[in-house]
Amino acid sequence: MDFLLQSFLLLLCFTPAIVCQVTEFVSIDCGSATNYTDPSTGLAWTTDAGIMRNGKPVVVVNADVNSQQYQRRRDFPADSKKYCYTLNTKERRRYLVRATFLYGSPAAEGTYPKFQLYLDTTKWATITISESSRIYVKEMIIRAPSNSIDVCLCCATTESPFISTLELRPLNLSMYATDYEDNFYLKVAARVDFGAQSNEPIRYPDDPYDRIWDSDLEKRPNFLVDVAAGTERINTTKYINTNTREYPPVKVMQTAVVGTKGMLSYRLNLDDFPANARAFAYFAEIEDLGINETRKFKMEHPYVPDYSNAVVNIAENANGSYTLYEPSYMNITLDFILSFSFVKTRDSTRGPLLSAMEICRYAQIAAKTDEQDVTTLNAFRSMSLGSDWTDEDGDPCIPAQWEWVTCSTTIPPRITKITLSGKNVKGEIPPELNHMEGLTELWLDGNSLTGSIPDLSNLVNLRTIHLEDNKLTGPIPSYLGGLPSLIELDVQNNSLTGEIPPSLLKGKVTFKYEGNPNLRPESKHNKRHKVILGVSVGAVVLLFVLITVSILFLCHFRTKVSHQKGDTKGESLRRSTKASTTYSIARGGSLMDEGVAYYIPLSEIEEATENFSKKIGKGSFGPVYYGRLRDGKEVAVKTMADSSSHGTKQFATEVALLSRIHHRNLVPLIGYFEDDHQRMLVYEYMHNGTLRDHINESTSQKHLDWLARLHIAEDAAKGLEYLHTGCNPSIIHRDVKTSNILLDINMRAKVSDFGLSRQAEEDLTHVSSVARGTVGYLDPEYYANQQLTEKSDVYSFGVVLLELISGRRPVSTEEYGAEWSIVHWARSLIRKGDVISIMDPALVGRVKVESVWRIAEVAIQCVERHGSSRPRMHEILSAIQDAIKIEKGIDKLSSSGSSRAQSSRKTLLTSFLDIESPDISNSSLTPSAR
Repeated sequence: MDFLLQSFLLLLCFTPAIVCQVTEFVSIDCGSATNYTDPSTGLAWTTDAGIMRNGKPVVVVNADVNSQQYQRRRDFPADSKKYCYTLNTKERRRYLVRATFLYGSPAAEGTYPKFQLYLDTTKWATITISESSRIYVKEMIIRAPSNSIDVCLCCATTESPFISTLELRPLNLSMYATDYEDNFYLKVAARVDFGAQSNEPIRYPDDPYDRIWDSDLEKRPNFLVDVAAGTERINTTKYINTNTREYPPVKVMQTAVVGTKGMLSYRLNLDDFPANARAFAYFAEIEDLGINETRKFKMEHPYVPDYSNAVVNIAENANGSYTLYEPSYMNITLDFILSFSFVKTRDSTRGPLLSAMEICRYAQIAAKTDEQDVTTLNAFRSMSLGSDWTDEDGDPCIPAQWEWVTCSTTIPPRITKITLSGKNVKGEIPPELNHMEGLTELWLDGNSLTGSIPDLSNLVNLRTIHLEDNKLTGPIPSYLGGLPSLIELDVQNNSLTGEIPPSLLKGKVTFKYEGNPNLRPESKHNKRHKVILGVSVGAVVLLFVLITVSILFLCHFRTKVSHQKGDTKGESLRRSTKASTTYSIARGGSLMDEGVAYYIPLSEIEEATENFSKKIGKGSFGPVYYGRLRDGKEVAVKTMADSSSHGTKQFATEVALLSRIHHRNLVPLIGYFEDDHQRMLVYEYMHNGTLRDHINESTSQKHLDWLARLHIAEDAAKGLEYLHTGCNPSIIHRDVKTSNILLDINMRAKVSDFGLSRQAEEDLTHVSSVARGTVGYLDPEYYANQQLTEKSDVYSFGVVLLELISGRRPVSTEEYGAEWSIVHWARSLIRKGDVISIMDPALVGRVKVESVWRIAEVAIQCVERHGSSRPRMHEILSAIQDAIKIEKGIDKLSSSGSSRAQSSRKTLLTSFLDIESPDISNSSLTPSAR
């Protein structure tokens, strides 16, 4: 049997499927004596004997379970310490973390354990055991804040803390992504399989991510009661297509409940509520409806306007029967008692249907101890290997302090006291100590410290320093006498040398220095010498100041005379330029009447372009020519070949918009020409052409490395983010593509071609049968409602990101076959966990794959079928900046929620510094542009 299971798993791992990630599962049987393979799943379980030094294994008595992992548990002392397991993770990857608890033994005097469970410094749950034979399961979905996490037990109020199993399950791509994951984890409150055919939960291998789906037949206290009359259970053996965002298992989706009397309702108690939550509903039409039959329903309770008013038509929403539809409620407030109901609409012939649901509570990520403080503490721990005090795990301050430190109550916590008296610490005092700005007491006496006293001048709060009875050498630093808070310094019985700083002998500081034979107070001769030296230096400084003041006064006088002489000349210059300005503003024409841009005469454009002799490309409505204005500025002149009203509208739109918006990542409009017969736009010349030239039509001379591609993506994202959020009202570009992203002489990217752009408020009421945009980049929702939104720009930008990763064109039957588009091709590979196959061959082996994954992940989110599932531009920008940090190897993101929030605010501030924020809500666009 074991051989067959292992062969099956091996076969799976030769297939590029998500099931192969089982090799990354971490399954720890806490208290087990040996490693083993579970015969029912084929999963490998490991003992915690080699990773947990504390506690003791205990045989579980009267365990009414057959699983081997619940035959033992690990018990910990009921003291003030915390006991932590450290699990290795990949930073920014999402994981499911699960801890289970089966007590088994009958309670002594009716008292069961009650204690706290923490993930890093974030409180996960209070474990309260009330039934000895019940398995208590706690799950948290996280985006890993660093390369490891700590799961800690502590703070018992009754009996001893214990744990049965600890599991880590990596998730795929954007599963369970939220807008709030920088500051919140998702704590699983309920995960229910409706219509289940047995009481047993569904998990691995039916669910390749090993989520536990509880059966709705399970009748534990407060679990799914008040079932509506007429509720029936249905199932099918047909395959259900679940290849969407959260990938629920097919087996779960093959069952459901239906309300034959028009209603489905249940009641569920949610621990740790009321709270904000993310709720997932899973639907699949698994009944074959007749031609005239429909199934339409609404969520009646809880009433949430945005969701309750929406009609669910499963087959229509999912684009077919036996296909998953999974609406999610990103941020909904739920009470402790959740009563929910779905009610059919009047025009529906069938009652509502529900396949499964998940409810996750937002758990705010708590700040960890200041990173610099932790670095210093770890340096001290490395100086006394093998000692008991170095074995403490987890964060130094939360949820329980290490025995040898004292912490502040600030956020993040800072170390205020280090107590290592007589702890067998050897070596030199770590120089990192100077970064512990919250430190008030330092006790390092009675050890074997060597070397000199390091720089502690930054420790302005330090009150007490004990360094006696060590082997320190060198002088006593003079800065110690200047520490503003210092009241006690003890350096007795060392080998310090030299003169004692006088400031330490004035009585302000209790200073003890006996036992240092070569340490002495400052001599009178040295004092006299220092006084003479001080007077001399003061005289030199005074002389230097007098000379400097004299020079500045002389320069100011000469400048004033020069300005007076130039007044007449300046007045003449102003007179000479005034006529030209008046001519430009006064000239007739539909755009000039509004004064929205700088008019350039045709003669100047002809002179600049040498009569349009150098064609450099083709824009959205005509050829583009290179030119050089009289002042030497290089320009690109777009001429309008389309004389139709549509072309005129594009021209007017581009002039009107670009005259009012300014951002360093948008191609600036210098001026324009307009008469009855022709129109031209004059832009800043972009020396390195379009992004398409460098990736889709790349040559060896134009090859872009990955970091250059990331910076280009960052620039373009900033430009689009400005259009969406920096303008009032926001602007939709509507034709985002690689040929509309231009590169200047420094390879900085700027978004161009605003001929199709619209203000968002205007576009909400505008429906047109004319397709706008470019095939391959166009939002699929546009074909249904004929409206383009900000999320349409996001979709197009997602295609651009896929092009940057792959170097391929957006549409090609030769490259993608029947899938024909880069979106379908890339989506299928990425969802299998295969990012290497979509990478540009020129990048493979030369980049950090994690950085590519970060972009692939956000790109797939951008091209989701429904706009509501796509991220906003600022989220995309943040993902690109994450990828840049990863690629540069400088990504040191803090794991504390507050630090990440501060970082997000800093990014937002930087974005504002890049822009000018016009209010174009009252922009006087020409009638043709509206």
